[in-house]
Amino acid sequence: MFDLGGKRALVTGSSRGIGREIALSLARQGADVCIHYLGDRNEAEAVVTLIHAAGRSACVAEGDLTDTDAPRSIVAAAVQGLGAPIDILVVNAALQVPQSLADIDPESARRQFDANLMGTVGLIQNVVPDMKQAGSGRIIHIGSVQQWRPHPDMTIYAALKSGIENMMRNFAVQLAPHGITVNTVSPGVIETERNRRTLTDPAYRARVRERIPIGRIGKPEDCAGVVAMLCSISGDYITGANIPVDGGMSLD
Repeated sequence: MFDLGGKRALVTGSSRGIGREIALSLARQGADVCIHYLGDRNEAEAVVTLIHAAGRSACVAEGDLTDTDAPRSIVAAAVQGLGAPIDILVVNAALQVPQSLADIDPESARRQFDANLMGTVGLIQNVVPDMKQAGSGRIIHIGSVQQWRPHPDMTIYAALKSGIENMMRNFAVQLAPHGITVNTVSPGVIETERNRRTLTDPAYRARVRERIPIGRIGKPEDCAGVVAMLCSISGDYITGANIPVDGGMSLD
């Protein structure tokens, strides 16, 4: 029921962390995958090598989502690299600029808006025409527990994640008649490169774990399985959902 044979996926921000595990999970289920990255091509190529080892095709696409032309060029590179239109779009890449209230400045807020919200809009706009023609498609936004539990130093990021989740529900209604499902998967505190520096502080780590009912920090693999399910036939009747993968953190 999780078979993705014959499907082509684009996963943004997939050279590391949650995006990497999602890309590998989709490949293990039979999908060909385009790895999007910014900066370190070697990391992206390493994921491609693992996908090839799983017997699937893969390619890379570089792009800075603060650039208004990036969504078009990323999708075009994915279509060219995989040889056919995209069936699955996972919008995982996101820009965080940690700032307290007093430090928020228009430029950093604008960059987060461009990368996170408008980047998501642009990517969806560029995959939807082919999905409509095919009469099917999967679009998944990787949200955040900060939609419910905003961190005081992530005001803009958290607000945008909340806004994008609302936008995804709107798109779900618009695209359902075309056989396209649109969902959000919202991780909690996950052991990734981005979080590793703060989570290595034993006192901080203990405080974080106290806020998680399941009592442990999440792993990227915890998110990947949920995404694979939504992309498969098992997700055919799920759209407009926001699924927390946070160990219960959003319940408090």
